[in-house]
Amino acid sequence: MAFCKYSTEYVASSKTEIDNIFINDYLPHVEGDFVKVYIYGLYMCNNPNAFDNSLEAFCKHLNMSEEDIIGAFNYWQEEGLVKVLSTCPIEVRYIPLKNVLTSNKLYKPEKYELFNKQAQEIFEGKRDISKTEYNEYYDFLERYHMEQEALIMIMKYCVETKSRAIGYHYILTVARNWANEGITSAEQVAEQISSFENNGDELALLFAATGVKRNPSLEDRSLILKWLNDYGFNFDVVLNIAKKFNKQNKFTMEKLDEVLSRYYGMQKMSIQEIDEFEKQRESIYQLAKEINKTLGLYYQSLDSEIENYIMPWLDLGFDQNVLLELAYNCFKTSVRTLEGMDKRVRKFYKLGIVTLDALNTHMNNLLAQDERISLILKDLGINRLVNYKDRENYKTWTQSWNFSDEIINYAITLASKKENPLQYLSRVLSDWHAKGISTAEEAKKTTPISDTFAKPKQNFTGRSYTREQMNSLFQSIDDIEI
Repeated sequence: MAFCKYSTEYVASSKTEIDNIFINDYLPHVEGDFVKVYIYGLYMCNNPNAFDNSLEAFCKHLNMSEEDIIGAFNYWQEEGLVKVLSTCPIEVRYIPLKNVLTSNKLYKPEKYELFNKQAQEIFEGKRDISKTEYNEYYDFLERYHMEQEALIMIMKYCVETKSRAIGYHYILTVARNWANEGITSAEQVAEQISSFENNGDELALLFAATGVKRNPSLEDRSLILKWLNDYGFNFDVVLNIAKKFNKQNKFTMEKLDEVLSRYYGMQKMSIQEIDEFEKQRESIYQLAKEINKTLGLYYQSLDSEIENYIMPWLDLGFDQNVLLELAYNCFKTSVRTLEGMDKRVRKFYKLGIVTLDALNTHMNNLLAQDERISLILKDLGINRLVNYKDRENYKTWTQSWNFSDEIINYAITLASKKENPLQYLSRVLSDWHAKGISTAEEAKKTTPISDTFAKPKQNFTGRSYTREQMNSLFQSIDDIEI
């Protein structure tokens, strides 16, 4: 008997860890009962001496037959995840997945007999496939669950399209990329190859226009497929850009891919859009530099910033001067990242403020509102600056409840003599709103006072603003929920 061991309750309340490699590489490709057996066996490993750690208990707990459970463990043994030490009685040992990945797995010769023959025929007269190379192919097929015929098709296509002799590392790189895209059957591989071949005419035209003499490679075909199908560029756009590079003696497929990817990120998809961007390139880059300087930032390359921030802002219709003003006020209010500035830019866009005229109008409106609120506080005998809560209250009174200045002025007259005038003002306006009162005459009938004389209220018509006022108002905009 073991000196120390876990209680059944302890095991039941603890955790069973499942390696992510199992979830990613094995679980998607195996039937559910096999997964049940593997996970339940892993759980039972936590308490090997338990009375229910037996084949009979497995059958009862999982509602499966002995043959099905033994078959499941035999499957996992072929995958290298367990080792069946004996079958009568059955005894299984779980193997760490890190050991599975680093071990040289043994494969049944008959399983890959046809594959071996077809693979060697592809390289006939060029080179022999080594035992190591075969094992790499087997390991790939087992881990990625690709059909053998599918890998043979990929090998053949790679050999036919590559102008020089290729090694198995190149073939497996292509196969992994396709498998990661979900291309694992012979039918799917055939469709992928067909899509590559369908763009053969475009590649021929592209190479002819740029003076490329070699045959198109698999990478070339993948790129043209990405540009036309994934990105959605018209071939005329691709050809136009390629010709411009060729005039500058800078054309390579890699360089063209880099530029097209950047245009795609900025959603410049037509020749006209791209030409307009190129004409403005210098001013756009200068704008990015000025914004970075204002925010206190430095980037060695501006391409990513322009793609992710500057161009989207300009595409929203923002004046460059408005963006610079926003950058300055971001810095003054301790917003000193592009992400932070982007949030403020989006708020201004939702407010419809993208030009200097709109900005000036909005700022003057905010100043007028603050001036009006300041006069209200003064009439109530409150001597302090306008704050966010004041603005929210005023917005509720005038926009949500639609009260006019006249009715608010009457409420001020009532509240000015109270101990907590601002609270009373808000309360009386709320009461009137609940009763459906919408005019000063109705308010006076509902809440009369003996002395109806109200001090004349001043009207603010707008004025120019100082930098300090603007900074304060920008800060107030950050508090606005849109």
